[in-house]
Amino acid sequence: MPRRLLILGSTGSIGTQALDLLTRSDDLELVGLSAQSSWEPLVEQARRFGVGRIALADPDAAGRAAEKWTEGEVLDGPEGLVELVVGSGADLVLNALVGSAGLGPTVATLGEGIDLALANKESLVVGGELVVQLAQATGAQILPVDSEHAALHQLLAGRRAGEVDRLTITASGGPFRGHKRADLEGVTVDQALAHPTWAMGGKITIDSATLMNKGLEIMEAHHLFGTPYERIDVVVHPQSIVHGLAVLADGAALAHLGHPDMRVAISYALHEGESVDVPTRSLSLAEVASLTFEEADHDAFPCLRLAREAGVAGGTAPCVLNAANEVAVHAFLGGRLGFLGIPAVIEATLERLPAGPVRAFESLIEADREARDVAGELARELAGVGAP
Repeated sequence: MPRRLLILGSTGSIGTQALDLLTRSDDLELVGLSAQSSWEPLVEQARRFGVGRIALADPDAAGRAAEKWTEGEVLDGPEGLVELVVGSGADLVLNALVGSAGLGPTVATLGEGIDLALANKESLVVGGELVVQLAQATGAQILPVDSEHAALHQLLAGRRAGEVDRLTITASGGPFRGHKRADLEGVTVDQALAHPTWAMGGKITIDSATLMNKGLEIMEAHHLFGTPYERIDVVVHPQSIVHGLAVLADGAALAHLGHPDMRVAISYALHEGESVDVPTRSLSLAEVASLTFEEADHDAFPCLRLAREAGVAGGTAPCVLNAANEVAVHAFLGGRLGFLGIPAVIEATLERLPAGPVRAFESLIEADREARDVAGELARELAGVGAP
């Protein structure tokens, strides 16, 4: 029988690519869809795939959808997303929501013992050990959708923990690779959104430009694979051909290579770690000709350092970092904060809110709220930092 699939964030890049792959597979049956506020494309998707239940995180958008779409049920708000998960009867949930809004549905999915294809890295950044413990308690799998973590998952499959010495995550370097800190004064939103390799949403693209995405991926790898922070590296690789590297105890290194195409990672997660036919271009090393690697510049891109430090500090620090980053990126995209103001807001927020213990998910909700208040205040104070 086909596995029943629920897609959260179906109108975004990951979600739409997953739906395209779904049309090529007889192994999956779609049972639900959700989006943040893009109700028109969501309704179109529901009609196309015959889905009877959808959810929108934005209640106003949900109201508009309910007026126009009478063929099924429309749920709304964060509670609606959770209700969609719990009542879906899904065997697998693809969580492609953006930001910390993905944590609640992740907890609901794993709490129900449903396997999770995770594209929402913030779930592990914010939820960390609690999310992993929940998966272990219910026996649910977490299958990474990030290209780097899907690569590492494939490299590490069937290996004992003692066999692996180090993990390396690669970074394209974003639109400002090779720039010094002084070069980043006056960066515009359009410049920061011009990613050289990947087509992504605004927030994720800015995270790539600041290298915060790699800092979040370090934390994600730590929780997914149980690897200590000091044994996780980041290297800049502009060709984006090598997606992950595992160095074994004997010094040998295993690399996962392929043209940059998110459909590979999405398909791998949707098919529970199996490689199936995907309409992608095969890799020819002769055609690629050369691969280059560089150290990341922590002075020009302090977000990478801040994320690692927050991960090592543990407790509420990753949650505070993530919340401050979301606020700062939103302010930058809105023209209220300069590019270099993003790490400035994050660092100042972490200084004001030292790491505290996390005893339950409620601790994270409070830390997230407090961090957003502080970061918002700081963003207003630092409005001129790094502005064009």
